[in-house]
Amino acid sequence: MKLIGPVARELENEQLVESIQHLYRQVDGIYGYRRITMTINRKREKEGLEKVNKKQIYRLMQICDLEAVIRRRPKKYRKGKPNYVAENVLAREFTSEKPNQKWCTDVTESKYGNGKEAYLSAIIDHYDKSIVSYILGHYNNNLVFKTIRPAINQLSKDVSPLLHSDRGYQYTPKEFKRIMEKAEMVHSMSRVGRCIDNGPIEAFWGTLKIEKYYLHKFDSLEALKHAIDTYILFYNNERYQETLNGLSPLGYRVQTA
Repeated sequence: MKLIGPVARELENEQLVESIQHLYRQVDGIYGYRRITMTINRKREKEGLEKVNKKQIYRLMQICDLEAVIRRRPKKYRKGKPNYVAENVLAREFTSEKPNQKWCTDVTESKYGNGKEAYLSAIIDHYDKSIVSYILGHYNNNLVFKTIRPAINQLSKDVSPLLHSDRGYQYTPKEFKRIMEKAEMVHSMSRVGRCIDNGPIEAFWGTLKIEKYYLHKFDSLEALKHAIDTYILFYNNERYQETLNGLSPLGYRVQTA
């Protein structure tokens, strides 16, 4: 039986993500989305399959945070053993019936000055895709704690969102687990190697970088922070989205309250 509709698209995207990640590792990250598309389509052509659009490959690479690494040194990461991991409770159910029911969170890296690194941690609400809490800093280690605590503090006492993250070391220490338990929140984690499991926040990173970050050069952390503050204020209050009936995230929240 041939699958149609959203189920078929989901399966196709999953297969494409696996092909993209495999090819990206195979070439040590030197291919951008155009070469990835050409290589995948050449293989699909031999297998008698339809070609895929480069925009689709670009979108999936943005979700997986993959880009060509030409002229950049590959980073060396030391993997630590996590103190705990959680199941993928969210299971890609990205819609929500009300605010503060499902959140997802992640950290992304940015550059400023002469190649200096900064890290942005944020939480997005699945209901209206609004940014609930965020923080930018020099170091990655404690950002997630500084992001989750103010987000929890603004909740009503009877509200406990599900929080979804990847399995990064920032989200697996016992201290983070204690914060979740105290707030009576369920922690959900992406499966290993499945960046698409955290789709909404990954999609926001792509939007932020395309519409703000890639358009400018930032000489200082303060300049980068000002740009991010300005953009998120605009995104939450003025950036209209078709999926929100042509309203901004917070405009949608007010209208549907």
